[in-house]
Amino acid sequence: MNDQAQTRTPLDESTALDSLQELAVLYKSIEDVLTDDIITRVGATVGEGLVLLDRLTRNEGLMRLMHALGRPENQFLLMGLADALTETSRQLADSEPAKGGIGGALRTVREPGTEEGLRILAVLGKNLSKSVREREQRRRGA
Repeated sequence: MNDQAQTRTPLDESTALDSLQELAVLYKSIEDVLTDDIITRVGATVGEGLVLLDRLTRNEGLMRLMHALGRPENQFLLMGLADALTETSRQLADSEPAKGGIGGALRTVREPGTEEGLRILAVLGKNLSKSVREREQRRRGA
């Protein structure tokens, strides 16, 4: 043990003192930042987050939706929806408001993609309706 004490140099002691001083400054900074108000707010936020997480995980419908959203085919659909929302937002911002009337509706119907968009909504509506009816029948025991 004496050999180690004898091999220390003044530079090692200086470095150690600098490190201790830096730790003291860090400790003081943390102490200044962590006021009672901040600790209370952080605690309340964490508590509210845990309550929200508990509610979300107890919601069977939401958990089923989360599971469905993880499927590869649904990921593809969601990415397409995200891209479509972004492009729709840009196009609507750059265009004049619709004037209304049958003529405008007919022009919209003639645009490429409109029929496919209506088809997507129709298929989604059909499948949603079917699923809701089946679930309701099972719930009633019919």
